[in-house]
Amino acid sequence: MDYTTENNQKYYQILLVVGIIVVAFNLRPSLTSVGPLITTIRDDLGLSNGSAGLLTSLPLVAFAIMSPIIPRIANRFSNEGVMLGGLIVLLVGISMRSISIIFLLFFGTLLVGVGIAVCNVLLPVVIKEKFPMKVAVMTSIYSTCMGVFAAAASGLSIPLAEGAGLGWQWTLFVWGAPAVLGSLIWFYIMKRDRATNPRPIAFVSGENNAIWKSPLAWQVAAFMGLQSFLFYVTISWLPEILHQYGLTMSAAGWMLSIMQLVGLPASFLVPVIAGKLKSQQGIVIVNGVLSILGYTGLLIGESYVVMVISTVLIGLTLSGTFALALAFLGMRAKTAKQAAALSGMAQALGYLLAAVGPFLIGLLYDLTQSWSVPLLFLNGVAFCVILFGLGAGRNRFVLE
Repeated sequence: MDYTTENNQKYYQILLVVGIIVVAFNLRPSLTSVGPLITTIRDDLGLSNGSAGLLTSLPLVAFAIMSPIIPRIANRFSNEGVMLGGLIVLLVGISMRSISIIFLLFFGTLLVGVGIAVCNVLLPVVIKEKFPMKVAVMTSIYSTCMGVFAAAASGLSIPLAEGAGLGWQWTLFVWGAPAVLGSLIWFYIMKRDRATNPRPIAFVSGENNAIWKSPLAWQVAAFMGLQSFLFYVTISWLPEILHQYGLTMSAAGWMLSIMQLVGLPASFLVPVIAGKLKSQQGIVIVNGVLSILGYTGLLIGESYVVMVISTVLIGLTLSGTFALALAFLGMRAKTAKQAAALSGMAQALGYLLAAVGPFLIGLLYDLTQSWSVPLLFLNGVAFCVILFGLGAGRNRFVLE
Protein backbone atom coordinates (compact mmCIF):
# COMPACT_ATOMS: atom_id res chain seq x y z
CA MET A 1 0.00 0.00 0.00
CA ASP A 2 1.52 3.34 -1.07
CA TYR A 3 1.61 6.45 1.10
CA THR A 4 -1.32 8.19 -0.63
CA THR A 5 -3.55 5.12 -0.44
CA GLU A 6 -2.67 4.61 3.23
CA ASN A 7 -3.53 8.25 4.01
CA ASN A 8 -6.82 7.96 2.15
CA GLN A 9 -7.71 4.85 4.13
CA LYS A 10 -6.91 6.57 7.43
CA TYR A 11 -9.01 9.56 6.37
CA TYR A 12 -11.87 7.23 5.48
CA GLN A 13 -11.65 5.47 8.87
CA ILE A 14 -11.75 8.81 10.68
CA LEU A 15 -14.69 9.92 8.54
CA LEU A 16 -16.53 6.71 9.38
CA VAL A 17 -15.99 7.24 13.10
CA VAL A 18 -17.24 10.83 12.82
CA GLY A 19 -20.21 9.65 10.76
CA ILE A 20 -21.11 7.01 13.36
CA ILE A 21 -20.86 9.58 16.17
CA VAL A 22 -23.05 12.10 14.33
CA VAL A 23 -25.66 9.44 13.64
CA ALA A 24 -25.57 8.61 17.36
CA PHE A 25 -26.31 12.29 18.05
CA ASN A 26 -29.60 11.82 16.17
CA LEU A 27 -30.89 8.70 17.92
CA ARG A 28 -32.28 10.20 21.13
CA PRO A 29 -32.83 14.03 21.16
CA SER A 30 -35.99 13.97 19.05
CA LEU A 31 -37.43 11.54 21.63
CA THR A 32 -35.99 12.75 24.94
CA SER A 33 -36.91 16.38 24.18
CA VAL A 34 -40.59 15.41 24.30
CA GLY A 35 -40.75 14.23 27.93
CA PRO A 36 -40.32 17.61 29.66
CA LEU A 37 -42.73 19.19 27.15
CA ILE A 38 -45.37 16.48 27.15
CA THR A 39 -47.59 18.31 29.65
CA THR A 40 -47.38 21.52 27.62
CA ILE A 41 -48.16 19.71 24.37
CA ARG A 42 -51.02 17.81 26.04
CA ASP A 43 -52.61 20.98 27.40
CA ASP A 44 -52.03 23.02 24.24
CA LEU A 45 -53.70 20.47 21.97
CA GLY A 46 -56.20 19.05 24.46
CA LEU A 47 -54.81 15.50 24.52
CA SER A 48 -55.42 12.84 27.16
CA ASN A 49 -52.47 11.30 29.04
CA GLY A 50 -52.87 8.13 26.99
CA SER A 51 -52.77 10.08 23.72
CA ALA A 52 -49.81 12.11 24.94
CA GLY A 53 -48.02 8.85 25.68
CA LEU A 54 -48.38 7.97 22.00
CA LEU A 55 -45.88 10.73 21.21
CA THR A 56 -43.24 8.40 22.63
CA SER A 57 -44.91 5.12 21.66
CA LEU A 58 -45.37 5.88 17.96
CA PRO A 59 -41.64 6.00 17.15
CA LEU A 60 -41.29 2.63 18.85
CA VAL A 61 -44.07 1.21 16.68
CA ALA A 62 -42.11 2.44 13.67
CA PHE A 63 -38.97 0.79 15.08
CA ALA A 64 -40.83 -2.50 15.37
CA ILE A 65 -42.33 -2.40 11.88
CA MET A 66 -39.22 -1.18 10.05
CA SER A 67 -36.44 -3.06 11.84
CA PRO A 68 -36.82 -6.44 10.03
CA ILE A 69 -37.24 -4.66 6.68
CA ILE A 70 -34.21 -2.37 6.90
CA PRO A 71 -31.51 -5.08 6.43
CA ARG A 72 -33.21 -6.15 3.20
CA ILE A 73 -33.38 -2.56 1.94
CA ALA A 74 -29.71 -2.05 2.86
CA ASN A 75 -28.85 -5.27 1.01
CA ARG A 76 -30.40 -3.78 -2.12
CA PHE A 77 -29.11 -0.21 -1.91
CA SER A 78 -26.08 -0.32 0.49
CA ASN A 79 -25.83 0.53 4.16
CA GLU A 80 -24.50 4.01 3.48
CA GLY A 81 -27.33 5.00 1.12
CA VAL A 82 -30.05 3.72 3.44
CA MET A 83 -28.42 5.45 6.42
CA LEU A 84 -28.58 8.72 4.47
CA GLY A 85 -32.22 8.07 3.63
CA GLY A 86 -33.01 7.45 7.29
CA LEU A 87 -31.48 10.77 8.31
CA ILE A 88 -33.50 12.62 5.66
CA VAL A 89 -36.75 10.96 6.78
CA LEU A 90 -35.88 11.89 10.37
CA LEU A 91 -35.42 15.54 9.37
CA VAL A 92 -38.75 15.59 7.53
CA GLY A 93 -40.48 14.03 10.54
CA ILE A 94 -38.99 16.54 12.98
CA SER A 95 -40.14 19.39 10.72
CA MET A 96 -43.72 18.09 10.39
CA ARG A 97 -44.00 17.32 14.12
CA SER A 98 -43.19 20.92 14.99
CA ILE A 99 -46.47 22.18 13.52
CA SER A 100 -49.43 22.68 15.89
CA ILE A 101 -51.77 20.37 14.01
CA ILE A 102 -52.63 17.09 15.71
CA PHE A 103 -52.41 15.01 12.52
CA LEU A 104 -49.01 16.44 11.57
CA LEU A 105 -47.79 16.06 15.16
CA PHE A 106 -48.52 12.33 15.18
CA PHE A 107 -47.59 11.62 11.54
CA GLY A 108 -44.33 13.53 11.93
CA THR A 109 -43.65 11.57 15.11
CA LEU A 110 -44.16 8.35 13.16
CA LEU A 111 -41.66 9.51 10.51
CA VAL A 112 -39.19 10.36 13.27
CA GLY A 113 -39.48 6.74 14.36
CA VAL A 114 -38.86 5.46 10.83
CA GLY A 115 -35.73 7.57 10.45
CA ILE A 116 -34.32 6.56 13.82
CA ALA A 117 -35.17 2.90 13.16
CA VAL A 118 -32.94 2.91 10.08
CA CYS A 119 -29.99 4.22 12.06
CA ASN A 120 -30.72 1.96 15.05
CA VAL A 121 -30.52 -1.17 12.93
CA LEU A 122 -27.63 -0.22 10.66
CA LEU A 123 -25.19 1.24 13.19
CA PRO A 124 -24.35 -2.13 14.83
CA VAL A 125 -24.03 -3.65 11.34
CA VAL A 126 -21.68 -0.92 10.09
CA ILE A 127 -19.57 -1.29 13.24
CA LYS A 128 -19.42 -5.08 12.89
CA GLU A 129 -18.38 -4.74 9.24
CA LYS A 130 -15.98 -1.79 9.43
CA PHE A 131 -14.54 -2.38 12.92
CA PRO A 132 -14.89 -6.14 13.55
CA MET A 133 -12.15 -6.20 16.21
CA LYS A 134 -13.41 -3.09 18.01
CA VAL A 135 -17.12 -3.76 18.41
CA ALA A 136 -17.15 -3.15 22.18
CA VAL A 137 -15.13 0.08 22.00
CA MET A 138 -17.13 1.51 19.10
CA THR A 139 -20.38 0.58 20.83
CA SER A 140 -19.14 2.40 23.94
CA ILE A 141 -18.33 5.49 21.91
CA TYR A 142 -21.62 5.75 20.11
CA SER A 143 -23.82 4.81 23.07
CA THR A 144 -22.05 7.48 25.16
CA CYS A 145 -22.57 10.07 22.44
CA MET A 146 -26.23 9.13 22.35
CA GLY A 147 -26.43 9.73 26.07
CA VAL A 148 -24.78 13.17 25.86
CA PHE A 149 -27.26 14.51 23.32
CA ALA A 150 -30.19 12.75 24.98
CA ALA A 151 -29.37 14.47 28.26
CA ALA A 152 -28.89 17.83 26.55
CA ALA A 153 -32.26 17.55 24.82
CA SER A 154 -34.05 16.73 28.08
CA GLY A 155 -32.39 19.51 30.04
CA LEU A 156 -32.75 22.23 27.41
CA SER A 157 -36.37 21.60 26.45
CA ILE A 158 -38.00 23.81 29.10
CA PRO A 159 -35.33 26.57 28.98
CA LEU A 160 -35.69 26.77 25.20
CA ALA A 161 -39.47 26.58 25.21
CA GLU A 162 -40.10 28.99 28.09
CA GLY A 163 -36.84 30.81 28.86
CA ALA A 164 -35.95 31.53 25.23
CA GLY A 165 -39.60 31.84 24.22
CA LEU A 166 -39.40 29.26 21.41
CA GLY A 167 -42.49 27.37 22.49
CA TRP A 168 -42.70 23.59 22.22
CA GLN A 169 -42.86 23.71 18.41
CA TRP A 170 -39.51 25.42 17.75
CA THR A 171 -37.91 23.59 20.66
CA LEU A 172 -38.66 20.26 18.97
CA PHE A 173 -37.54 21.64 15.60
CA VAL A 174 -34.08 22.59 16.96
CA TRP A 175 -33.12 18.91 17.06
CA GLY A 176 -33.28 18.69 13.29
CA ALA A 177 -29.83 20.32 13.12
CA PRO A 178 -27.89 17.09 13.88
CA ALA A 179 -29.89 15.36 11.12
CA VAL A 180 -28.76 17.99 8.62
CA LEU A 181 -25.11 17.51 9.61
CA GLY A 182 -25.44 13.72 9.51
CA SER A 183 -27.03 13.82 6.06
CA LEU A 184 -24.10 15.80 4.64
CA ILE A 185 -21.51 13.42 6.11
CA TRP A 186 -23.25 10.24 5.01
CA PHE A 187 -23.89 11.66 1.54
CA TYR A 188 -20.12 11.98 1.18
CA ILE A 189 -19.49 8.51 2.62
CA MET A 190 -22.08 7.05 0.23
CA LYS A 191 -20.48 8.70 -2.79
CA ARG A 192 -17.02 7.48 -1.78
CA ASP A 193 -18.22 3.91 -1.23
CA ARG A 194 -20.04 3.85 -4.57
CA ALA A 195 -16.85 4.96 -6.30
CA THR A 196 -14.70 2.29 -4.63
CA ASN A 197 -17.28 -0.47 -4.22
CA PRO A 198 -20.11 -0.11 -6.76
CA ARG A 199 -21.73 -3.38 -5.70
CA PRO A 200 -23.17 -3.23 -2.16
CA ILE A 201 -22.06 -5.93 0.22
CA ALA A 202 -24.88 -8.38 0.93
CA PHE A 203 -25.78 -8.58 4.57
CA VAL A 204 -28.98 -10.56 4.33
CA SER A 205 -29.22 -14.24 3.48
CA GLY A 206 -31.03 -17.29 4.74
CA GLU A 207 -29.65 -16.34 8.14
CA ASN A 208 -32.22 -13.55 8.26
CA ASN A 209 -34.99 -16.15 8.52
CA ALA A 210 -33.04 -18.67 10.58
CA ILE A 211 -32.48 -16.08 13.30
CA TRP A 212 -36.16 -16.33 14.25
CA LYS A 213 -35.59 -19.95 15.29
CA SER A 214 -32.75 -19.13 17.67
CA PRO A 215 -33.70 -19.17 21.40
CA LEU A 216 -30.71 -16.96 22.17
CA ALA A 217 -31.91 -14.38 19.63
CA TRP A 218 -35.32 -14.31 21.32
CA GLN A 219 -33.64 -13.74 24.68
CA VAL A 220 -31.61 -10.86 23.25
CA ALA A 221 -34.81 -9.42 21.74
CA ALA A 222 -36.68 -9.68 25.04
CA PHE A 223 -33.79 -8.04 26.90
CA MET A 224 -33.68 -5.26 24.30
CA GLY A 225 -37.45 -4.75 24.49
CA LEU A 226 -37.87 -4.77 28.25
CA GLN A 227 -34.99 -2.39 28.93
CA SER A 228 -36.34 -0.12 26.17
CA PHE A 229 -39.78 -0.33 27.82
CA LEU A 230 -38.26 1.08 31.01
CA PHE A 231 -36.25 3.76 29.21
CA TYR A 232 -39.07 5.18 27.09
CA VAL A 233 -41.55 5.11 29.96
CA THR A 234 -39.04 6.97 32.11
CA ILE A 235 -38.21 9.72 29.61
CA SER A 236 -41.94 10.17 28.96
CA TRP A 237 -43.30 10.26 32.50
CA LEU A 238 -40.48 10.89 35.00
CA PRO A 239 -40.82 14.69 34.70
CA GLU A 240 -44.56 14.39 35.34
CA ILE A 241 -43.97 12.11 38.36
CA LEU A 242 -41.41 14.49 39.85
CA HIS A 243 -43.66 17.47 39.13
CA GLN A 244 -46.48 15.86 41.10
CA TYR A 245 -43.99 15.25 43.91
CA GLY A 246 -43.41 19.00 44.13
CA LEU A 247 -40.75 19.98 41.57
CA THR A 248 -41.35 22.63 38.93
CA MET A 249 -41.49 21.32 35.35
CA SER A 250 -38.20 23.07 34.62
CA ALA A 251 -36.53 21.34 37.58
CA ALA A 252 -38.13 18.03 36.59
CA GLY A 253 -36.74 18.42 33.07
CA TRP A 254 -33.25 18.98 34.45
CA MET A 255 -33.65 15.93 36.68
CA LEU A 256 -34.37 13.91 33.55
CA SER A 257 -31.23 15.40 32.04
CA ILE A 258 -29.22 14.53 35.15
CA MET A 259 -30.58 10.99 35.00
CA GLN A 260 -29.06 10.59 31.56
CA LEU A 261 -25.81 12.41 32.38
CA VAL A 262 -25.00 10.19 35.36
CA GLY A 263 -25.48 7.21 33.08
CA LEU A 264 -22.76 8.28 30.65
CA PRO A 265 -19.95 6.41 32.48
CA ALA A 266 -22.10 3.27 32.39
CA SER A 267 -22.75 3.78 28.66
CA PHE A 268 -19.03 3.81 28.00
CA LEU A 269 -17.76 1.26 30.53
CA VAL A 270 -20.40 -1.48 30.31
CA PRO A 271 -19.65 -2.55 26.69
CA VAL A 272 -15.89 -2.39 27.33
CA ILE A 273 -16.19 -4.52 30.47
CA ALA A 274 -18.64 -6.85 28.72
CA GLY A 275 -16.18 -7.35 25.89
CA LYS A 276 -13.55 -8.60 28.34
CA LEU A 277 -15.84 -11.15 29.98
CA LYS A 278 -16.95 -14.52 28.66
CA SER A 279 -20.33 -14.16 30.37
CA GLN A 280 -22.17 -10.88 30.96
CA GLN A 281 -24.63 -12.29 33.51
CA GLY A 282 -22.98 -10.47 36.42
CA ILE A 283 -23.45 -7.13 34.67
CA VAL A 284 -27.10 -7.98 34.09
CA ILE A 285 -27.69 -8.70 37.80
CA VAL A 286 -25.98 -5.51 39.02
CA ASN A 287 -27.95 -3.34 36.60
CA GLY A 288 -31.20 -5.10 37.45
CA VAL A 289 -30.81 -4.59 41.19
CA LEU A 290 -30.04 -0.87 40.69
CA SER A 291 -33.15 -0.56 38.54
CA ILE A 292 -35.43 -2.11 41.16
CA LEU A 293 -33.92 0.09 43.89
CA GLY A 294 -34.44 3.20 41.77
CA TYR A 295 -38.11 2.64 40.94
CA THR A 296 -38.81 1.48 44.50
CA GLY A 297 -37.33 4.75 45.76
CA LEU A 298 -39.79 6.73 43.65
CA LEU A 299 -42.58 4.53 44.97
CA ILE A 300 -41.91 4.88 48.70
CA GLY A 301 -40.61 8.41 49.09
CA GLU A 302 -41.39 11.88 47.81
CA SER A 303 -38.55 13.81 49.55
CA TYR A 304 -36.04 15.66 47.40
CA VAL A 305 -33.14 13.48 48.56
CA VAL A 306 -35.02 10.28 47.70
CA MET A 307 -35.96 11.69 44.29
CA VAL A 308 -32.33 12.52 43.51
CA ILE A 309 -30.98 9.13 44.65
CA SER A 310 -33.70 7.25 42.77
CA THR A 311 -33.10 9.28 39.61
CA VAL A 312 -29.34 8.59 39.77
CA LEU A 313 -29.88 4.85 40.23
CA ILE A 314 -32.36 4.73 37.36
CA GLY A 315 -29.95 6.69 35.15
CA LEU A 316 -27.09 4.30 35.85
CA THR A 317 -29.12 1.18 35.10
CA LEU A 318 -30.95 2.47 32.02
CA SER A 319 -27.69 3.55 30.39
CA GLY A 320 -25.92 0.36 31.38
CA THR A 321 -28.60 -2.03 30.16
CA PHE A 322 -29.09 -0.15 26.90
CA ALA A 323 -25.36 -0.17 26.13
CA LEU A 324 -25.25 -3.88 26.99
CA ALA A 325 -28.21 -4.59 24.70
CA LEU A 326 -26.39 -2.85 21.83
CA ALA A 327 -23.23 -4.80 22.59
CA PHE A 328 -25.17 -8.08 22.51
CA LEU A 329 -26.14 -7.39 18.87
CA GLY A 330 -22.48 -7.70 17.89
CA MET A 331 -21.18 -10.02 20.59
CA ARG A 332 -23.80 -12.73 20.09
CA ALA A 333 -23.13 -12.82 16.32
CA LYS A 334 -20.10 -14.26 14.55
CA THR A 335 -20.42 -12.30 11.28
CA ALA A 336 -21.80 -9.02 9.97
CA LYS A 337 -24.58 -10.99 8.25
CA GLN A 338 -25.63 -12.49 11.55
CA ALA A 339 -25.35 -9.11 13.26
CA ALA A 340 -27.71 -7.61 10.65
CA ALA A 341 -30.23 -10.41 11.10
CA LEU A 342 -30.02 -10.26 14.90
CA SER A 343 -30.21 -6.46 14.96
CA GLY A 344 -33.32 -6.44 12.74
CA MET A 345 -35.07 -9.16 14.72
CA ALA A 346 -34.13 -7.94 18.20
CA GLN A 347 -35.09 -4.35 17.48
CA ALA A 348 -38.34 -5.34 15.76
CA LEU A 349 -39.58 -7.45 18.66
CA GLY A 350 -37.86 -5.34 21.28
CA TYR A 351 -39.33 -2.03 20.24
CA LEU A 352 -42.76 -3.52 19.62
CA LEU A 353 -42.71 -4.47 23.28
CA ALA A 354 -41.28 -1.09 24.29
CA ALA A 355 -43.95 0.76 22.27
CA VAL A 356 -46.59 -0.42 24.71
CA GLY A 357 -44.80 1.26 27.61
CA PRO A 358 -45.53 5.02 27.52
CA PHE A 359 -49.14 4.49 26.46
CA LEU A 360 -49.75 1.73 29.03
CA ILE A 361 -48.23 3.68 31.92
CA GLY A 362 -50.20 6.79 30.93
CA LEU A 363 -53.35 4.68 30.80
CA LEU A 364 -52.63 3.10 34.19
CA TYR A 365 -52.27 6.56 35.69
CA ASP A 366 -55.50 7.73 34.06
CA LEU A 367 -57.31 4.73 35.57
CA THR A 368 -55.82 4.93 39.08
CA GLN A 369 -54.96 8.64 39.37
CA SER A 370 -51.82 7.52 41.22
CA TRP A 371 -48.25 6.67 40.26
CA SER A 372 -48.08 3.74 42.71
CA VAL A 373 -49.52 1.10 40.36
CA PRO A 374 -47.40 2.23 37.36
CA LEU A 375 -44.22 2.18 39.48
CA LEU A 376 -45.02 -1.28 40.85
CA PHE A 377 -45.52 -2.43 37.28
CA LEU A 378 -42.11 -1.00 36.30
CA ASN A 379 -40.48 -3.00 39.10
CA GLY A 380 -42.01 -6.14 37.62
CA VAL A 381 -40.57 -5.23 34.21
CA ALA A 382 -37.15 -4.63 35.80
CA PHE A 383 -37.24 -8.14 37.28
CA CYS A 384 -38.02 -9.59 33.82
CA VAL A 385 -35.04 -7.67 32.40
CA ILE A 386 -32.83 -9.63 34.79
CA LEU A 387 -34.37 -12.97 33.79
CA PHE A 388 -33.95 -12.51 30.04
CA GLY A 389 -30.59 -10.79 30.49
CA LEU A 390 -29.24 -13.90 32.22
CA GLY A 391 -30.08 -15.86 29.07
CA ALA A 392 -28.75 -13.25 26.66
CA GLY A 393 -25.55 -12.87 28.69
CA ARG A 394 -24.36 -16.43 28.21
CA ASN A 395 -21.15 -17.02 26.25
CA ARG A 396 -22.89 -18.27 23.11
CA PHE A 397 -23.62 -17.25 19.53
CA VAL A 398 -26.87 -17.23 17.62
CA LEU A 399 -27.15 -19.82 14.82
CA GLU A 400 -24.57 -22.17 16.34
